[in-house]
Amino acid sequence: MFDLDKLLRDNIRRLVPYSSARDEFKGEARVFIDANENSLGSPLTRWYNRYPDPHQCKVKEAIGRIKGIDPRHIFLGNGSDECIDLLYRAFCIPGKDNVIINPPTYGMYEVSANINDVEVRRAPLLDEFQLDLVHLENLVDEQTKMIWICSPNNPTANSMNRQDVEIILNNFPGLVVIDEAYINFSRHRSFIQELGDYPNLVVLQTLSKAWGLAGLRLGMAFASETIIGIYDKVKPPYNIGQATQELALKALEEVGQVNEMIRTLVELRGELSAALAVLPMVEKVYPSDANFLLVKMSDAHSIYAFLTGAGIVVRDRSNVQLCEGCLRITVGTAYENAELLKALKTWRA
Repeated sequence: MFDLDKLLRDNIRRLVPYSSARDEFKGEARVFIDANENSLGSPLTRWYNRYPDPHQCKVKEAIGRIKGIDPRHIFLGNGSDECIDLLYRAFCIPGKDNVIINPPTYGMYEVSANINDVEVRRAPLLDEFQLDLVHLENLVDEQTKMIWICSPNNPTANSMNRQDVEIILNNFPGLVVIDEAYINFSRHRSFIQELGDYPNLVVLQTLSKAWGLAGLRLGMAFASETIIGIYDKVKPPYNIGQATQELALKALEEVGQVNEMIRTLVELRGELSAALAVLPMVEKVYPSDANFLLVKMSDAHSIYAFLTGAGIVVRDRSNVQLCEGCLRITVGTAYENAELLKALKTWRA
């Protein structure tokens, strides 16, 4: 049975969070002389001499309207990587606890675990890159705090079978973290609307992919109010800057434009997949629910070097388990895709 209090580290349970000047004040005010800011302003045209809202209330309200979820279920991080790291710091006891990943998958789950001295256990994906539930179950013990599931998965681009994920949610007593960074490019529905059914569920999303805001570094975690409260307890006081909050709010007004970009990228994905599939060096183009393609090549290392020499940078995944001989290719603009194809047509083994 899921018991969040048993998962939480003792020192985090006892932790008295840092209280910023803005946390201690509620309501409207005309004069702010509480936080040792530079009262004379800043050298920029747009002044940034004041600390930002530590809880990003306006941004969360805008995201909540778009996602159809109460802002109290939202945490914003300095990229999804902060959302990942804070879970380790709050729930995993260094040198004692473990987590489970399903390789091949996003590398930061393991990097953050290593930084926090948390054991990583691996349940490699099956054929067609689906979850191995039997192997997963056999890896779980009393010290297993989290299972990480990336869906659509990076680097394989496929979505995980929903029924398999639900089996894990219903039977695992720890946190199940579903990373949906690429969900906007998929026809599968998000797990966000399932938060009320699964108190152990954490869903990660980002503004870096479909929203085109990678430079802002704004990640999102969706979870129960209790888990969000723990996030808020351990985060730095002002983890999202004022400029990022302002630009995010402006972008969040443009849902129609973003939806049009998603439609265009999905169309370009289909065209690129079809064009790659007929090239002689391409052995397989895997189905994709993301904004990239995993492509098995006859000589991936050489082709990667050739493309790099031509000024075209893709990602060599040929040394990754189950992705042997594969390149990961982001869906570019029509021009970028054409340049890639033109270069590949000149390659000779």
